[in-house]
Amino acid sequence: MTSKETLRLITKAEKICEQRGARLTPARREVFEILAGESGAVGAYDLLDKLRAAVPNAKPPTIYRALDFLQEQGFVHKITSSNSYVLCSHFDHQHPVQMLICESCGNVQEIQSDGVYDALRKQAEGQGFRVATQTIEAHGLCQDCNAS
Repeated sequence: MTSKETLRLITKAEKICEQRGARLTPARREVFEILAGESGAVGAYDLLDKLRAAVPNAKPPTIYRALDFLQEQGFVHKITSSNSYVLCSHFDHQHPVQMLICESCGNVQEIQSDGVYDALRKQAEGQGFRVATQTIEAHGLCQDCNAS
């Protein structure tokens, strides 16, 4: 992602936070910016190492608080299978999430299929269950790795 695109996303996130009465602190902003520059998911301790370039005294609670905030705002998705994080590609609205995770290069692509969500929701409702959030992780090979 170019620095211009990153700046556009940060500006968008700041506006959303302002509308919600939430505060994008310098540490939160820095973590957001780090994730914006990544093509794959990043673990919390790798993020912490990168954050220390800008915030030398950052500790594990710093990164976890920032990640919790970014998740609550919908800016970041947690990849549960690898305990890592990726920037949401369209964080301006709540949506069901499906992740395509390349097991070779680590690239993560977020897709949104309303059909998948609708089928899941209908089956859940049939069981008397109400879906609050939905994230599906699909592991395989991306186009680049599949071609090699």
